[in-house]
Amino acid sequence: MREFSLPALYEVPADGNLTDIVRRNAAQHPDVAVIARKVDGAWQDVTATAFQAEVRAAAKGLIASGVQPGDRVGLMSRTRYEWTLLDFAIWSAGAVTVPVYETSSPEQVQWILSDSGATAVVVELDTHAAAVESVRDRLPALKHVWQLEAGAVEELGELGKGVTDAMVEDRSSLARADDPATIVYTSGTTGRPKGCVLTHRSFFAECGNIVERLRPLFRTGECSVLLFLPLAHVFGRLVQIAPMMAPIKLGCVPDIKNLTDELASFRPTLILGVPRVFEKVYNSARAKAQADGKGKIFDKAADTAIAYSKALDTPSGPSLGLRIKHKTFDKLVFSKLRAVLGGRGEYAISGGAPLGERLGHFFRGIGFTVLEGYGLTESCAATAFNPWDRTKIGTVGQPLPGSVIRIADDGEVLLHGEHLFKGYWNNEAATAEALTDGWFHTGDIGTLDEDGYLRITGRKKEIIVTAGGKNVAPAVIEDRIRAHALVAECMVVGDGRPFVGALVTIDEEFLGRWAAEHGKPEGVTAASLREDPDLLAAIQDAVDDGNAAVSKAESVRKFRILSSQFTEESGHLTPSLKLKRNVVAKDYAGEIEAIYAK
Repeated sequence: MREFSLPALYEVPADGNLTDIVRRNAAQHPDVAVIARKVDGAWQDVTATAFQAEVRAAAKGLIASGVQPGDRVGLMSRTRYEWTLLDFAIWSAGAVTVPVYETSSPEQVQWILSDSGATAVVVELDTHAAAVESVRDRLPALKHVWQLEAGAVEELGELGKGVTDAMVEDRSSLARADDPATIVYTSGTTGRPKGCVLTHRSFFAECGNIVERLRPLFRTGECSVLLFLPLAHVFGRLVQIAPMMAPIKLGCVPDIKNLTDELASFRPTLILGVPRVFEKVYNSARAKAQADGKGKIFDKAADTAIAYSKALDTPSGPSLGLRIKHKTFDKLVFSKLRAVLGGRGEYAISGGAPLGERLGHFFRGIGFTVLEGYGLTESCAATAFNPWDRTKIGTVGQPLPGSVIRIADDGEVLLHGEHLFKGYWNNEAATAEALTDGWFHTGDIGTLDEDGYLRITGRKKEIIVTAGGKNVAPAVIEDRIRAHALVAECMVVGDGRPFVGALVTIDEEFLGRWAAEHGKPEGVTAASLREDPDLLAAIQDAVDDGNAAVSKAESVRKFRILSSQFTEESGHLTPSLKLKRNVVAKDYAGEIEAIYAK
């Protein structure tokens, strides 16, 4: 199939904007908890009425400080309650939000704030304030810097005491559906980030249709979502706005270091995350079972979960024997894993990278279905996702209702719909290249099956052509190798080379545990073990598993374990954890040459 679409389930209000959500919730669900915040370590619910009052107070402060309709206002913070509060307050003041990753360097901060022409910015920490201050002389439009940890919300509340509710209502009603709501800067794998202009229509079409298609997951007064993704990323904004539209309760936490504790205390019914989160849950559970001497039981349970899930897709379903085994392991293993995920949820939505069929079947088999989706900043997050009632594991689902997916002659995935971005800020050339007759060229390669389910098989610019002329899509094998507990990152190489190779970094979190189990000295590092036969054998197992997914010509023949990590700080990962392949190739040119040395 070359093209597939689904009818819209939600009609975008032509004269509305995202501030309507706050007003509607307060009017229709005044006492419903729409968001929760951490106060002295405990979750505190905020009703729709209370949230509206806080949004208005912050918006008044922005108006009083001189923020004008259409002004761009930066937000640089970790994921927290105030981020969501200020996002809606900025819109209520008639302005446009410009998110900045809280890990951004001063140079990146300067580029985003200057390119967008931001007149104000709210930061969270002293380090963020220092980063802005260090480039302030190159930001002539910037008039205000407020800091959350220094009382920004309270300060805005004081500033706005002379502004009336009517003035906020006037400002809130200025923007129309096709006006910009935010400028989200791409993570910049190939050069300077580009600012994607996403309109109020984009978010309405995106979130409204997702909520309607997944309505059983968005039941008002019953369901809840825990947000731990960065709000500077468009996926994080989806996780923020969709629950507000439903509405269901949203909780925010700044990072995933203590994610299991946060899940246990908040107990969400729905989790939206990236594959690395679900990989960590699986690998941590398996490693704990092995440490407790129950590794074989866990592996049998995992095999049973996968077999059970696969059987669900057959006409006859799971056999009696498989159902009995599944019920036994549910008491011994699966129920404990669901408890780690909060104990109340049955579904998660995953995006950002491929999850992998094995993990997909594993989680569905334990009673926690991960609905895989696909999208880009330019498509306002998800442009395809698996429906809750007709999941096809291994695919990224069907198009967002109201949108169209087309496969071009060269296999590129093209998109059309109301959710698409308006263009790149201050970059007409890039906009003209990406948007042709209303169709967005994603740069990804994919296929559509007979039911309109999309599979992503690679990325045009990342296709490797070996010396023998074989085209290799790195993502397929990289994702399989990276699923191994010991692997942090993997980058396939081989462009113009006689065969495919790979650079592998080691997950330091699991290395210590693995080293202890294999009799290695305490405190060993990847650098000290990179030539160790046992570690090489373990990584070879991961590579063999990856090779099983591709043809012989596409398989990794040799690999190198690196002494260091690919991180955002090292310049090898974007803030959304995508590999900067050109930077890695340049910095590790010697290691790549060693793969091909005779």
